[in-house]
Amino acid sequence: MSASSRPRLAALALALAATFGGVAAFTPATALAAPKAAVDIPFEEFTLPNGLRVVVHTDRKAPIVAVNLWYHVGSKDEPAGRTGFAHLFEHLMFNGSENHRGEYFEPFELVGATDMNGTTNSDRTNYFQNVPTTALDMALWMESDRMGHLLGAIDQKTLDEQRGVVQNEKREGENQPYGQVWDALGKALYPKAHPYHHSTIGSMTDLDAASLDDVKGWFRTWYGPNNAVLVLAGDIDVATAKEKVARYFGDIPATPTMAQPKVDVAPLATSTRSTMTDKVPQARVHRVWNVAQAGTPDLDKLQLFAQVLGGSKSSRLDKRLLHEEKLVDNVSAAAYAMQLSSNFVITADVKQGVDPAKVEAIIDEEVRKLLKDGPTKAELEQARTVFKAGFVRGIERIGGFGGKADALAECTVYTGDPGCFRDSLKTIDTASARDLTAVANQWLTKGSHTLVVVPGDRTLVAEDASVTPAPMQLPAVDPKYRTLPTAVDRSVGPPKTSRFPDLKFPSLQRATLKNGTTVILAERHDIPVVQMSYEFAGGFSADQGRKLGTSSFAMGMMDEGAGELDSLAFGDRAESLGANLGAGASLDGAKAYLSALKQNLDPSVALFAKMLREPRFDQKEIDRVKASWIAGIKQEKARPNGAAMRVLPPLLYGAGHAYAIPFSGSGTEASIASLTRDDLVAFHRDWVRPDGATLIVVGDTTLKDIVPLLDRHLGDWKATGEAPARPQIGEVARPAKPRVYLIDQPGAVQANIFAGQVVPSTKDENSVRFDIANSVLGGEFSSRLNMNLRENKHWAYGAYSFAANALGQRPWMAFAPVQIDKTADSLKELNREIVDYTRGKAPPKPEEVAKIQATEILSLPGAFETAASVVGAISGIVRYNRPDDYVFQRKAQIEALTPEQVKAAAATIEPDALTWVVVGDLKQIEKPVRALKLGDVQVLDADGNPVTGQP
Repeated sequence: MSASSRPRLAALALALAATFGGVAAFTPATALAAPKAAVDIPFEEFTLPNGLRVVVHTDRKAPIVAVNLWYHVGSKDEPAGRTGFAHLFEHLMFNGSENHRGEYFEPFELVGATDMNGTTNSDRTNYFQNVPTTALDMALWMESDRMGHLLGAIDQKTLDEQRGVVQNEKREGENQPYGQVWDALGKALYPKAHPYHHSTIGSMTDLDAASLDDVKGWFRTWYGPNNAVLVLAGDIDVATAKEKVARYFGDIPATPTMAQPKVDVAPLATSTRSTMTDKVPQARVHRVWNVAQAGTPDLDKLQLFAQVLGGSKSSRLDKRLLHEEKLVDNVSAAAYAMQLSSNFVITADVKQGVDPAKVEAIIDEEVRKLLKDGPTKAELEQARTVFKAGFVRGIERIGGFGGKADALAECTVYTGDPGCFRDSLKTIDTASARDLTAVANQWLTKGSHTLVVVPGDRTLVAEDASVTPAPMQLPAVDPKYRTLPTAVDRSVGPPKTSRFPDLKFPSLQRATLKNGTTVILAERHDIPVVQMSYEFAGGFSADQGRKLGTSSFAMGMMDEGAGELDSLAFGDRAESLGANLGAGASLDGAKAYLSALKQNLDPSVALFAKMLREPRFDQKEIDRVKASWIAGIKQEKARPNGAAMRVLPPLLYGAGHAYAIPFSGSGTEASIASLTRDDLVAFHRDWVRPDGATLIVVGDTTLKDIVPLLDRHLGDWKATGEAPARPQIGEVARPAKPRVYLIDQPGAVQANIFAGQVVPSTKDENSVRFDIANSVLGGEFSSRLNMNLRENKHWAYGAYSFAANALGQRPWMAFAPVQIDKTADSLKELNREIVDYTRGKAPPKPEEVAKIQATEILSLPGAFETAASVVGAISGIVRYNRPDDYVFQRKAQIEALTPEQVKAAAATIEPDALTWVVVGDLKQIEKPVRALKLGDVQVLDADGNPVTGQP
C-alpha cells in the first residue's frame, strides 16, 4: 500500500523498466531484427448496467486469476484542503468492510494469494491480487464488499489509525536522501491551481484536518462501479467472468459521474531553476519538461527519444558524461506518463568535486545536438528493439505491477481502449528519426525546470498554506445506470474456498556439457524467451582473504567489455539482440545470467559465452566503475536502512568471519579504491569456471536444441588451475547479553530500528520450521510485529522480520522504521513481542500457524508463474544441494507442522542475545533509548567505528 509521488510509467514503458535496466545503442553494419510483433494480449470486455467496465484476458498457463481493480480517482481530483485523501482512502479500504470486519488481507492469506497490494498515484487508485482459480469468488466478494459496503466499517478509530500509518509513510519517504524531490518538482512545474501541483501523499495539515464526514463524502463521490475498471486475467473466460462479476458487483448502485480534469500539459513558458540542500553524499541534477499526456503518439515517440538520449549504456548522455568526461556516477533520461501532463526527466548524479553547472552545460549541449540532428538510424532501431523486447518479457506475468492485467487496466482508464498498447507498439514500430526529432522539438524547446540537490542540512519543502475546503457540488447520478437484483447473502461473510489447485513444477531435465558443466533445463513455452543462470561457487564470502567487495565488483565488471568488444560495443551488441545479460554475486555464490529472445538465441549465447570467457577488465573501465561504486557506498551510508545493513552483520559475526561484511557486498571505500586489475582477473580465474558449475536454463527450448548450441559456444571452455577451496564459514557464538548501537542521522524524522541474531543455516533440518515461526512473528502483513506497531499503535509504516538464506549461520533480523518521538516506545514493544513469543508467554496460536501454513502452501500453484521464479527455485536446489522435488518436500513439511513444533522453532531466537542497531537523530533518541536499560549502549559512525566521547 503506497503513494506514488513519482510519475508512473505507461504500460509499455513499465514492462521495459521491469526487464531492462537500459543497455546500449548498437551501430552494426546491419541491424538485427527487432522482436516479432506477434505477441499480444487478447481480451474481451463487457459493462454491467451499473457502469462497471470489465476486461477479460484468458491465460491458462497457471491455475490463478489476476484481479485488478482501478478506480479513476487520484490526487489530481483532490480540492485544496483535502490533499492526500485519495491515498488515505486507499489505506482505509484495506481495513475491513461492513460484512468483513478486520484486516482485508486475512482471507487472501488463507487462500495463498500472491502479488497483493494497492497503490495510489496522481491519476488513479488500484487494488490487485493473484488468487488460485478456486478462490476467485472470495476475491470478487471482498472487492465488491469494500466497493459497495464500506462506510459502516469506518469509524473515528479506524480513521485515526490509518491517518497515523499514512503520516509515517510520508515521514519514511522524506527521511530518505533526495526524498523530497518530487514534492518540490510538483510545486515548481505546475501552478498552484493545477491538479499536479501537490504530491499524492498530501500535506500533514490536510491529513490532520480530515474528519469522518470528509472521508465518507469522498468515498460516496468516487468509489462507485461507474468510476471503476475491473480486469480479470489468467485462468478464466468471459462467460465465467460475466456470471461472477454480475453476481458480486451487479447490485452496487452507481455514484455521481464526476468529470475528469481537462488535459493541461502546462508547458513552462520560460526555464526556471531551484536548489535544495539535503543530507546527501553528492549533488543530483534534475531537469524536467512538461510534455504530452499518456496515451498519445507524441509520448511514445518521446520515450524512444529518451532511450537514445539517456536510456542505455551508450546513450548520448552516458557516453559523454559517464564514459568520456567522467563527470557523473549515473545519468538517465525517461518520459513518465500521466493523464493530464507527462514529464520528460533527465537525472544526473554529479561526481564529488565536480561543479553541477558543468554537468548541466553538457546536458544542454547534448539535448541541443539531438534536437538538431535527430537519432541515427542505428540508434532508433536499437531503441525500438529495447522497447519491444521489454514488452515481450513484461507480458509473461498476468498480474502485479506491469503484468498483463495492469497494462489492460491502465489503457482502459487512461484512453478508454484496453488495447491501447497496440497503438503504442505500432507507433514505436513505425516512427522515423524525423518523427522523433519533430516531436522532441515540439516539446523540449519549451521551458524546463532544473532542480539541483546539494549536500547540506535537510531543508523541508514547505507545505502550501492551509485552506478550508469548499463544499463539493455533486451532480446527480446518471439515470442510465441501474442495478441488478441482489444475488449474494453478505451476512454470511465471504465464500469459503474448499478446493485448491495442485502444485505443479516443471520436470528438470539434465545434461552435461563438454566443459563439465551440468545443465538443468525446465521447459516453458508461453513466451519466446529463454533464461539462463550460470551458477558458480564464489560469492561475498569468497572475499575472505581478499579485499572486501572483490566478488561483487569483479562479477559486475564482466559486462563492461569482453573479447574484441569494449564496454560500449558490448552493451551495443546486447541491446541490438534484445538480450539482457550480466553477472553478480550474493552471500554464498555468484552467477552470470542471460535473458534472450528465442529468435536471437544463437548470437545471444555467443555474446554470453564471450562475457564468461573473455571479460576485458579494461583499466579505464575499472577506474570509471570504481569511482561510481565508491559513490554508491556513500549513498548506502546516507540511507538509514543501508547504514544499518552495513554495520549490523559485522556485529553479529565478529571480525574475520566471512559474513562479517556489509550485506550489500559492496565493500568499503578503501577496499574498492585499492582493487587492481590483477585482483579481478584472479577472482575470475578462481571462481568463474565451468568445472563444478551448473547452468540453469528455463524457457522456450528443448534439451535436444539447447545442448548442442551451448556446446558450440562453451564446450571447449576450460578452467585454469585447481579450483580454490570453498570459503570457511565458521560457527560464531551469540553475545552473552543484549547490545544496543546507535548511529546518528541528524535531522531525521524517523528512527530505523533493527534487531539481529545468528540462527542455524538454511541447510539445517529445522530451517523450514524456523521460517514458519518467523512468519508468525513478523513475516507477513498480518503478523504480530506489523499488527502492533503499524495497525494498533500506528507508530510505523511497517514492521517485519526475516532470515536471509545462507550456507553458514543465517542472519535473522527484525526491523521497523518508526516516528522519531516513539523510538524508545517502539524498541520496548519490539523487544516485548520477541520475548513473549520466543519464551512461551505468548506462543504461536493454532490459528496463526494455520494461517501461515495456508499462505505458504496455497500460494505455491501460482508461485512459479514466471520463468524467473522457476530459475530462482532451481538455483536454491543447486545452492543448497536439495532434491529435484524439493518444492513438494517443503510443502509436505509445512503441511505436517504443529503449533508445538513452531513454538520450539521460535525458541531458536534468544532475546538476551539480541544486537540492536538504531539509526536516527541522536539528539532525540539517545537519552530515551539509554533509559530503557535494554543493554549496553554504544554510538557508532556509519562505518561501524565507535564514536568517542560518549557516556
